[in-house]
Amino acid sequence: MHHTGNDVKDVFANAKSGDQYRLLKIVIEDEQLTLGGTRQASKKWDQEYDSLVLPLLEDDLPCYILYRLDTSNNQGYEWIFLAWSPDHSAVRHKMLYAATRATLKKEFGGGHIKDEIFGTVKDDLSLSGYKKYLTSQAAPLPLTAAEEELRQIKLSEVQTDISVDTKQQTLAGVAFPLHGDAVNALERFRDKKLNYVQLEIDFEKEVIRLCNSEATEVKDLPMRIPKDAARYHFFLYKHSHEGDYLESTVFIYSMPGYKCSIRERMLYSSCKNPLVDMVESKLQIEIEKKLEIDNGDELTSDFLYEEVHPKQHAHKQAFAKPKGPAGKRGGRRITRPPAEGEEED
Repeated sequence: MHHTGNDVKDVFANAKSGDQYRLLKIVIEDEQLTLGGTRQASKKWDQEYDSLVLPLLEDDLPCYILYRLDTSNNQGYEWIFLAWSPDHSAVRHKMLYAATRATLKKEFGGGHIKDEIFGTVKDDLSLSGYKKYLTSQAAPLPLTAAEEELRQIKLSEVQTDISVDTKQQTLAGVAFPLHGDAVNALERFRDKKLNYVQLEIDFEKEVIRLCNSEATEVKDLPMRIPKDAARYHFFLYKHSHEGDYLESTVFIYSMPGYKCSIRERMLYSSCKNPLVDMVESKLQIEIEKKLEIDNGDELTSDFLYEEVHPKQHAHKQAFAKPKGPAGKRGGRRITRPPAEGEEED
């Protein structure tokens, strides 16, 4: 299936290369991201924000809006990404937009997006709503009520009534239950008898089942990621960090955007959180890092190391004093991980 019609790709390219557009509205039609309207700039960004954005938000239909600021970063102008998911719209529409959000960001280019706001009522996405969002980013508040509500909607939508054996019933709270083989493999993973488990959703039976559990080193990971279907992966990442030998559980959600139907994306994205919650709470597997990728080639040894030990994290521990202005330089250098195989001795 196609994600983005060619007109959208062209408009994106033009939008990013200059100041031709102030606003792009994007909607989903026939399983494609489609242009729902554009607006040109005639005043400063904040002087025309409400008058351009608010009339485009329909009461019963979600949409995305990309709104250009007057500031730039090294990629060009900065944009705000607004995800509108009104309370009164149909659940399947909410899910459809929720499942396509990451794709749209990737298509437009995440580096151009300065802020991302989710709204269920117009106030969330008004200029004052955006300013509130900026304030709350500076001092995090439990602002995610709307996000949490959307997650609950998605969960209840995908709950299924199929009868399952007792083992699966004890693992309630997964949108689709785990098949016994999957539970068994995850238990062996937890006990370090396996170092890799791959799960897939069986759409017919509406269960999550075991797909692969062969021994896997970092260098084998890219080969394990299917190019044409989504999967969940649990990987025991063995490495050394600042002189300690560590075994960290990494959860990977792989979703090769272009190849997957919207239904597949919706089901994988809405089963993901319940699956992770269940594995952490019921099976007591501590997940060190959750990753979302669209291509196995991203999973290099350096990439995993940076994800599990981000530099700024080491920086914060080293200097436990209040954060200064953004963009502080010169964190502590982290020693490189050893080459493949060294850490096993």
